[in-house]
Order: sequence, then structure tokens, then C-alpha cells
Amino acid sequence: MAQTITLKRISTQLNLSISTVSRALKNHPDISDATKRKVKELAELMEYEPNSYAVNLRTNVSKVFGLIVPVITNLFYESFISAVEEEARKQGFTLMILQSDNDSLIETECLKLCKQNRVAGIFLCCAANATQPAVYLKYIETGMPIVFFDNVPNIDSCNKVSPADEEAATIAANTIIHYNKKHVLAIFGNQELSITRKRMDAFLKTFEEKAPKINLVIKHADSTVKAKQITKDYLKAKKPDHIFCMSDEILIGVMLATYDLKLKIPQAVSILAISNGFIPGLFNPAINYVETSGYKLGKLAMKRMSDHQNGQITPQVIIQPSISVDGSSM
Repeated sequence: MAQTITLKRISTQLNLSISTVSRALKNHPDISDATKRKVKELAELMEYEPNSYAVNLRTNVSKVFGLIVPVITNLFYESFISAVEEEARKQGFTLMILQSDNDSLIETECLKLCKQNRVAGIFLCCAANATQPAVYLKYIETGMPIVFFDNVPNIDSCNKVSPADEEAATIAANTIIHYNKKHVLAIFGNQELSITRKRMDAFLKTFEEKAPKINLVIKHADSTVKAKQITKDYLKAKKPDHIFCMSDEILIGVMLATYDLKLKIPQAVSILAISNGFIPGLFNPAINYVETSGYKLGKLAMKRMSDHQNGQITPQVIIQPSISVDGSSM
């Protein structure tokens, strides 16, 4: 096994004290240019790397962010993580990515792990069953920068970065009404999630105000499998002229059901989704959707984290606008 190159080994080679070597590597003004050059040349030759964990312990400053998501295998979260990682890397930070499995107890353990590893800040998408504002406030009160994203807690004194959930659902409802649909099956996600409640409330409000006579049926699915089964069962019993999908996960299940039933889109039934933007283009025809981009949200979240670290500590609520993207499914 190769030996770890330490300050002590460099100092022994050059017959200098460890403190002199350390200060030379940090460009300390008390060290001569000649000594600095010798130390740096040898350090480079020996491929010396500072012990970041020891540095963190000594300075109490970390170059790692914690990022906690309900599930990693989700395209929205994947694109969010990608955006945060890109921006963090530019600033010399790395990510410690943790998965709560949509369980508040596991989420609490993830938060503890972030604290134990002295992370510089935390990005957190709350678990579906998370009802623990006191836990979040405890971490915030210690001075730990936390940026909540997507599924955010119902507390005021924190940073929140969210898609424009109400706007996206309103755009979707208006689009369905514009196309003069009469019998709509709308499939939403887990009812415990704030994102589901926000989207459903805005969706229903738009129909109540603008098209109260449309036959609107609401169902809930917390997985692609459940969305597929709900769609197949309903299409066998009823003949809706439109299906609305609250998320990519639901859209996949709906499309699988239409394939199994050999239905043509949009002739047999039209489809509209709220989407991260990648999945709708995989189908033929391409699906019309309202964009809520995880990638764009990740950029906003990292910007808020950077601003917080630069002294802008007043809590902010930041919303990522939604846009309508045409396909051929309406």
C-alpha cells in the first residue's frame, strides 16, 4: 500500500519544521519565496494532498453540502442534483447525497449525519409524511443554512425554493378548458405532499371558476404502477376524452395503460402533464406538458445557498415560473 504523503514527510525531506512547511503551502508572508518554491515543488512531486477532514475539524469550515431527497431514482430530483452539483463544483464544494425514502425518521437521521459531517449547508426536500417543523427549526436556529425545495415545510422562517405549482396547475386547467374537453380524468400524487395539495387546489379552483359543468374525476396515485392500474380500470369502465397527469411518474403509468389498451393519442383520449421536460418527448406522439424544471430549480437553490453564505441570511421564498410546451397529444 502506498504511503500517505504528510506535512511531516515533506518537512523531513527538506529539513524544515512542519509549521514552516504548512505556512509555505499557504503562502504565508513570513516565509521566503525560495522556501515556498522548494516546499511547493516537493509537495507537487510527492503528490501531497491536504487532509480535508482534518482541516474541517480544525477550522470548523466544510466544503461539503448535504442534499437530502425522498428518492434518488426520480428524474426531477436527478436533474435538481445535477444542477446543484454543477454550481457547487464551480465554487469548490462537493455534495453528500442522502435518501430519506419518504420517511421522516430516516430524514431525521440524514439531518444528523449532515451535522456530524459538519456540512456547510443542507438542501432538503421534505419526506411525504414529514410533520416535524420543530426539528427543522432546531437546525436553522443553530445557524445551519438550509434551503428547502420542492416539497417544503409549512413554516415561515426558512428558505424555500419551489416550482410554481399553483401556476403550473392553473395553466394545465386552462389548456384543458381551451380544448373544450368534457370528461376529464385527473390523476394527482400522494395527498400528504404539499406539492399535490397546491396543484390540486389550483386545478380545481380554475375549473370551478371557468368550467363548472365539465365532468371532472379526481384520482390519486403514489407510483407509476398505481397510475397505470387506475387508468386501465377507469378507461375500461368510462370513456374520458382527456387524462391529466400531475407528474412524470404518473404520466408514465398512464401511457403504459393506453398502450396496453391499444388506444390512439389524441384520437381516443388526449393527454396533458406537468413535467420536468424529458419524459413527454419519449412518447409518440410527444405529450403536451407544463414545465416544472428540476434543473432550473437546482440552479435557483444553489444561488440562494450562495447568497446565504455571503451574508444574505433573511429567509426567502423563491418560485421558479412554469411554461407551457406544445406536443401532439391534445
